Amino acid sequence: MNDEWISFLMQLRERREPCVLLTLLADKGSVPRNCGTKMIVGRQQSFLTIGGGHLEFQCIAMAREMLEKQATAPHTEHFNLGARLGQCCGGMTTVLFEPLIQQQPQIMVFGAGHVGQALVALLSTLPCHITWVDERPDMFSAAPKGVTTWQAEDPLDAVKSAAAQSYFIVMTHHHPRDLELTEAILKRGDYRYLGLIGSQTKRQRFEYRLSGKGITEQQLSTLRCPLGLPDVKGKLPAEIAVAIAAEIIAVYQVTT
Repeated sequence: MNDEWISFLMQLRERREPCVLLTLLADKGSVPRNCGTKMIVGRQQSFLTIGGGHLEFQCIAMAREMLEKQATAPHTEHFNLGARLGQCCGGMTTVLFEPLIQQQPQIMVFGAGHVGQALVALLSTLPCHITWVDERPDMFSAAPKGVTTWQAEDPLDAVKSAAAQSYFIVMTHHHPRDLELTEAILKRGDYRYLGLIGSQTKRQRFEYRLSGKGITEQQLSTLRCPLGLPDVKGKLPAEIAVAIAAEIIAVYQVTT
């Protein structure tokens, strides 16, 4: 049996990307691939094939729905290739869907200053997938392995592209940029965590401005600012990073 699927799975594991392994369990009559054929489906890419056509198209859609819903239990689906999918081979097959890599928190860090660098270095050691965003050039020379960097012309594009239930940490070098990002994330409303670096005074100033933009008190109550566990004291970048990372861990452990 071809073991090529193992190498693809290892690549995804190194990148901390969740995926679903598809396996043809049984076949009857004329089918495009034999029993035991495997395919891997990730959020953006798929690897190998179970025969193409409507069968593969529908299986990819089902696998990505599992990823979106963060499903963890394997299940099987039975397909009548003639009646159900209109494929010319007309046989029957059963497909096993197995989520193989545990879903990890998707964390977006906006800002690559001293605190951002210390925070990303710390978060990169945890079981999470990190996207690090800054519009300034040459800010990611020390990006840890496994961290996705994005020199975005407009960081708001990163907000739009983020997956549902993402964790957002806003700590750019520019207060107006912080305000734009915070407003966009609050209006999305489907985040798991939103933290904004700054003092209580900064929070009050932002709340006033955001209220004028239609953000409700209920939405503002979900904003963590100041962010980080208050029991972790200190003003050094590393100390602030520890406080923020500790708060992130406390949030994602509730759902794991």
